[in-house]
Amino acid sequence: MLVGAALALFIYLGLVVVLLIAGRRTAARALAGFIPDCLVMLKRLLGDQRVPRRRKLVLLALVGYLAMPLDLIPDFIPVAGQLDDVIIAALALRYALRSGGPDLLRKHWPGPEQSLSAVLRVAYGTEPDSTRTA
Repeated sequence: MLVGAALALFIYLGLVVVLLIAGRRTAARALAGFIPDCLVMLKRLLGDQRVPRRRKLVLLALVGYLAMPLDLIPDFIPVAGQLDDVIIAALALRYALRSGGPDLLRKHWPGPEQSLSAVLRVAYGTEPDSTRTA
């Protein structure tokens, strides 16, 4: 399991380096900070009183599932091992984020606009509004 996590981290960092070499610094910065930004967003959503308790429970279950060493499809199986995690995370985020609307998500997103657009597409299927309110 540690080998799988190390491999995923290596691939993640490799993608960031490839973007830097290609001269896409903004994209590299957005990708490098995406997972930390998601963790900050989850923490903020869990602390927000406007998010219903049942949706907070889904977010907590998602964190627990992603931290758990056992998966529906083991991570050592190429593509499918990671794809089940991505699908479950997307469905949980879609359910939890739809309750507060895009403004709540924008308020809690700490990262760049480019990354926020990706999260909005997961939560709403399309980006509902491209203006960001801080």
